[in-house]
Amino acid sequence: MSVLVNNNSKVIVQGFTGSEGSFHASQMIEYGTNIVGGVTPGKGGANHLDKPVFNTVHEAKKETDANVSIIFVPPAFAADAILESIDSNIEVIVAITEGIPVKDMISVKSYLKSKNSTLIGPNCPGVITPEEAKVGIMPGFVFKKGNIGIVSKSGTLTYEAADQVVKSGFGISTAIGIGGDPIVGTSTLDAIKLFMKDDNTEGIVMIGEIGGNYEAEAAKWISDNGNKKPVVGFIAGQTAPKGKRMGHAGAIIGGKDDTASAKMKIMKKCGLIVAESPANIGSELKQIL
Repeated sequence: MSVLVNNNSKVIVQGFTGSEGSFHASQMIEYGTNIVGGVTPGKGGANHLDKPVFNTVHEAKKETDANVSIIFVPPAFAADAILESIDSNIEVIVAITEGIPVKDMISVKSYLKSKNSTLIGPNCPGVITPEEAKVGIMPGFVFKKGNIGIVSKSGTLTYEAADQVVKSGFGISTAIGIGGDPIVGTSTLDAIKLFMKDDNTEGIVMIGEIGGNYEAEAAKWISDNGNKKPVVGFIAGQTAPKGKRMGHAGAIIGGKDDTASAKMKIMKKCGLIVAESPANIGSELKQIL
């Protein structure tokens, strides 16, 4: 078992023939992901990377029975690309695009509420179920199959956490990079709930960063539900100055609870194991599993 994607996933690429879409689609195909086609308006009927190109997601879904989409569409058009996938009943939508206007994402988030699609991102590295499906831009070789679920706001720290997990003798069930924008489709808590329900996930690594309340919200839920699986947490941005945006659009300390130390305190209080550095994630896991 895994969450969100596996070797049965049928994936289409929106923005398939562009340079980003082409590069990452070829990497995903090489990894073994079942890419069944792609979408580029106006180029329907062509073949690209030995896969069919469609004008719309609706056409692609009808012809290929796709259930997962990954989006490499420029920021100005990315919200429309997400909405098109939602309207075509694509189950899992992974938006890689960075810089989608916040007002566009407010509309998308609101629209999602009444629909059955799960949106990962935007501004994220994607989702990987090792040795089955890579739907994203992460380096696949870092991830080995196993029983630890990873949820992370940071792309690079997703890879670092995976490396630490593997070096400590464990493997990964699924890793989810939720994205660093202020408004994302799947919160840390949403991802934690998926892992808690997954029989194959025995432990969870939760990587957060300054800004927002995602980590505190997840930690409180984990505690309220009886800490059913061990969770190791890490918060990036321990030395960040207040009020200055750090890297991600969502990484800014607003109130006192947004700081790394405040979040770490809440996590400890809720029974999570808190790693002081990403280099300690593996050793902390070893102690509890």
